[in-house]
Amino acid sequence: MIETPTATAFKVDPAESDEADAPLLSVDEKNPIPTEPELFYVKTKPITSKIRTTIRHIVAEAGPWARFRGLQVALAYHFVHHILLQALTMVFGRSIIMQSFAGVVTAIILCRLQMLWTHVVISTPSEKKWYRRFPTIESGRKIIFPTAIWAIAEQATIYIPVTLFLIFDLEGYFSNPNSFNDLSAMQQKSVMLASLAVMMSGVATAVLVVFPASVTLKRVQASLLPEENDSIVPFDRTFGGKVQSEVVGGNGVVSMLDAWKTFDWAARFRLVKLYAKVFAIQASTSVFFVLLAVFETRILRGQKLSGQANRGSSGA
Repeated sequence: MIETPTATAFKVDPAESDEADAPLLSVDEKNPIPTEPELFYVKTKPITSKIRTTIRHIVAEAGPWARFRGLQVALAYHFVHHILLQALTMVFGRSIIMQSFAGVVTAIILCRLQMLWTHVVISTPSEKKWYRRFPTIESGRKIIFPTAIWAIAEQATIYIPVTLFLIFDLEGYFSNPNSFNDLSAMQQKSVMLASLAVMMSGVATAVLVVFPASVTLKRVQASLLPEENDSIVPFDRTFGGKVQSEVVGGNGVVSMLDAWKTFDWAARFRLVKLYAKVFAIQASTSVFFVLLAVFETRILRGQKLSGQANRGSSGA
């Protein structure tokens, strides 16, 4: 989400030649026209274009345990998030609206901890312990609004499909599947279309709302990475000149609009491909373990039936 593709510059000096058709010589070959060296820029392939190259790079930069960078912060964040969310739910109530509100408030309260998580992941190893790298309160104030937008988007992904599910009155068909068979062909078609609409609403919200909000939040958090910390991948801290350091009178943070606009289509496509790869890995892993469990269950059941048969034959 934060990598800025780099380009390598090559300087090519003009070659002199005695050939009659040499393009770098003047009409009067005794007085060649002076020429300037030419610069050619070759864009390098982004490090994060592949999972393999990403892992290889961060291991080279941060050591063999680099795959687990940020794990301690992640565990702390999710643990505190769970406790705080349960406490706020008890205070605000367990209605759909109040639970959603509690989720947004929890995210805002923990915005500095989440930004610390981002900073640990995107930066090179530091001599400081992770809990000594907490962002300042001033930095936390700058991400309250982006965090709130992201949290609202996350809640929308859950509650928009749930609301449509209740509006279409689909609960009865899922709790009692036999009632679906009692419907006419036209009614069954309507129920299936309503179910599809519910699923597509969740997908559309995730792609069109959560994806931009998540990218924007991470890039805003990255813009607040302290100067003493180096990023683990090439990263333009100025976001194409959109951010000015506080040392020269700027606010030191990228705006939400600039954070999204500077994330070009190539980077968006690259991130979508990464999500697709991760989903495929998770799905294939889940399928493998489900098939393994089914296989083991059949073996154990076969052994049990075989044992019962042996006992029966012995008794006879």
